[in-house]
Amino acid sequence: MPTVVSILQTQMVRELRSFIQEIEAFPDDVTVWELRPGVTNSAGNLAAHVCGNLQDFVGRVLGGTSYVRRREEEFGQRSGERASLVAELQKTIAVVESVLPTLTDQTLAADFPIAVGGKTINTATFLVHLGAHLAMHLGQAGYLRRIVTGSNVSLNPVPLGPIALAVPPAN
Repeated sequence: MPTVVSILQTQMVRELRSFIQEIEAFPDDVTVWELRPGVTNSAGNLAAHVCGNLQDFVGRVLGGTSYVRRREEEFGQRSGERASLVAELQKTIAVVESVLPTLTDQTLAADFPIAVGGKTINTATFLVHLGAHLAMHLGQAGYLRRIVTGSNVSLNPVPLGPIALAVPPAN
């Protein structure tokens, strides 16, 4: 039987890998930072944001890393190399893969160690929220790529394969 942690880890890693595909699908380093009317965050900003979010909450808070989040920079950056974003996404995958398996049932049942948005929230519930938050921004990045490039090609960002592999078939 899969655990909540193994399911969340598989989902988060899948979405982060899909985010890498989205960033790499932009034709160059300039277009990944492009905005359109009514859109305040580029795909580059969204990638930086999900990395900062997960490296802070999962890495620093739950895993004890020394990560220092710079949230204003996640949204304020307007240029940079796609390769740097990909490297940060890969680093975030490593954080998720190293920290989540260490979480105990006791940790998941407890309140998240810090208040989030001024609220106390259960750790397992917050991890589910983080997974949904990641998936939402992945979808936004995919639509931004299509809008900016004029392409209607889907990269199949949330394939069921990884999730199906995480859950052994019922006998």
